[in-house]
Amino acid sequence: MTVRRSARIQVKSQSIQPPEGDNNGILTTAPAKKRNSSGSAQLNGETQDGINPSKAPARRSRTSKPAVPKSTTSPNDQNDEGFALPELPKTPLPKRRRTAATANLPPITPTPSAVALISSPANRSSPPVSDHHARPAGPHATNAPLQTPGGSRLTAYSEDDHVLESPVKGGVRLPRPTTTTENLLEEAKAHLLRVDTTGRLKAVVEKYPCRIFSPEGLMEEVDPFRSLTSGIIAQQVSGAAASSIKNKFIALFPDCAGFPTPSQVAAADLSFLRTAGLSGRKAEYIQGLAQKFASGELSASMLLSASDDEVMEKLTAVRGLGRWSVEMFACFGLKRMDVFSTGDLGVQRGMAAWMGRDVGRLKAKGGGKWKYMSEKEMVDLSEVFRPYRSLFMWYMWRIEDVNVDAVQNA
Repeated sequence: MTVRRSARIQVKSQSIQPPEGDNNGILTTAPAKKRNSSGSAQLNGETQDGINPSKAPARRSRTSKPAVPKSTTSPNDQNDEGFALPELPKTPLPKRRRTAATANLPPITPTPSAVALISSPANRSSPPVSDHHARPAGPHATNAPLQTPGGSRLTAYSEDDHVLESPVKGGVRLPRPTTTTENLLEEAKAHLLRVDTTGRLKAVVEKYPCRIFSPEGLMEEVDPFRSLTSGIIAQQVSGAAASSIKNKFIALFPDCAGFPTPSQVAAADLSFLRTAGLSGRKAEYIQGLAQKFASGELSASMLLSASDDEVMEKLTAVRGLGRWSVEMFACFGLKRMDVFSTGDLGVQRGMAAWMGRDVGRLKAKGGGKWKYMSEKEMVDLSEVFRPYRSLFMWYMWRIEDVNVDAVQNA
């Protein structure tokens, strides 16, 4: 029989006796007797100390305190009676997932700050356009005035400049164009709108003015060595970092006004060039570019007279200048009007939007490099915009809301 049941039977077996001296004969319940201390001890022993009920519990004095079981808990983890509290289970904190640090890869879409460095004029204090005379400008010519290391200013077609240059295409010297720096942009916009069968280009052309090929933009002098060097500096870094490195690079040559000459950079040690913050590879690229300009293999005169294909062939032969870099330099530096970059994701995406496709759905669907439009389709659709595909490409960036403000305000 268990202790609990024995205690209940003991309580029931107690008879209720009438109290003595009850003259009314009314039976009243006797006051409840105090529980047996031994039974209470048994109960307490069972529930608290885990004492075996078959054995009589040891008697304790009133002054003695119950023994505190050994515990590994700290003294603070005890209740008022001195018993150690059981240690609560602790839920392990979720381990933070370690992720490998990934470097910021270069964007497929052209970085506006990088293009701005390429297209930045050699002399920002040029006189206003009203002080210049309009000069011939054509779609396959270098329409920007080029600055030589000696400080001369060269332009295509114009007899007023130091050297008369005329572009060549297919081995044949191009005739003097009928368009000038004053009306080249308007002629190009009119051509784009005439051949656009979608009708979507008109709103973009009317809303966003393009300063790059405007009369003001075509008057800005460009130093080819400076522009190409700036393009190499801007590769795979942010715009702020590129500007900082460029300023440090210029500061390495305090005796040179504006920008160091190719001869100065070619004669410098690579370790010295790297103190501007350049990587070893970029320092090699820039010095190799300087050596080609210093030797005459590359020159402002060549960039004026060469065809579009020859410019691409000559410049991509330089280490550090890929096809995209040369395309951006030809378009935004030399101001050539018939440059088209099929490898630019921003242009591809813009063309998809121009054709009325759901760009968001195509992006979610994936499909690799040509997820918005195939290269062949880009080439086929852009053919009708010749010989002004540079301007068409600029509007494709604008359609897709690629920020070209840095380019426009350069």
